[in-house]
Amino acid sequence: MRGWWQDLTDLVLPGECGGCGVPRTVLCARCRAVLCGAAVHRVRPVPEPPGLPVVLAAARYADEVRATLLAHKERGALALAGPLGVALAGAVRAGLRCASGSAGAGPAWPRGAMAPVLLVPVPSGRRSVRARGHDPARRIALAAAGELRRRGVPARVVGVLRQRRAVADQSGLNSRQRLDNLAGALEVAPAGVRLLAGGPVVLVDDVMTTGASLAEAARAVRAASSWPRVPSGAAGPIPNAVWTSAVYGGETWESREEQNVGSRRERTGRRPARQVNAGAVDAGGVVDVVCAAVIAASPDSFEINRN
Repeated sequence: MRGWWQDLTDLVLPGECGGCGVPRTVLCARCRAVLCGAAVHRVRPVPEPPGLPVVLAAARYADEVRATLLAHKERGALALAGPLGVALAGAVRAGLRCASGSAGAGPAWPRGAMAPVLLVPVPSGRRSVRARGHDPARRIALAAAGELRRRGVPARVVGVLRQRRAVADQSGLNSRQRLDNLAGALEVAPAGVRLLAGGPVVLVDDVMTTGASLAEAARAVRAASSWPRVPSGAAGPIPNAVWTSAVYGGETWESREEQNVGSRRERTGRRPARQVNAGAVDAGGVVDVVCAAVIAASPDSFEINRN
């Protein structure tokens, strides 16, 4: 209810630009151009954590972009999820092209054989979600999936990652401390394992600083690929009370939206198309992370280019 009311208020009575503070607009044209108008870059933190997938970022985490992300995450400017989702979708598209070696502007595989891109958001802690009233990465991922579909790229959000233990606040920790803090902290919920075999997996988050969160998320997804799977066509987990409580926690409207998407897919009874790109899902159902995409990354990570 809180999230729905905040959305309505932001749309009817926009206060100020999330990036620069110009009144009576959600995000002004100049700040929108800074967020979405720059070329997407591959970014690499230094030191680069082991297991970090290829990461694409839409913008530098500074100035207007930083202010916009903080307004959405910490100040409840939920209407900013739209433009932030556009920026994230651009990074996802660039990541898919990078993974396939395609230099063109289109998707990395034939449209007719394209399985839906699975956007897996890095989860916020339950305490943070309760304090903010929403999960920022999941909300932006849903907006990005909608933008990708509008551009002809099938996409859906699968919020299958969860924290298996409490972690300390990351602010103030250096790169080594963040790696230690997050080591083994994430896992794929058992009911979500089957979903990961439905298409190429792209990890998504709002910001990358040291890369520790994305590296741990990638480890958790890769570890889940070795779990026993439900045979194709067999009765397995469906979006009922047990399934949704295992994966989503049921705390926000974003969770309900993902459940609705999953329910519609299950009701069709159609098996997902197989992905042509063998790096995502092979014939045995082994899942790997194709790439990661973020809205912004630390400016230093843009300066290192070892392609």
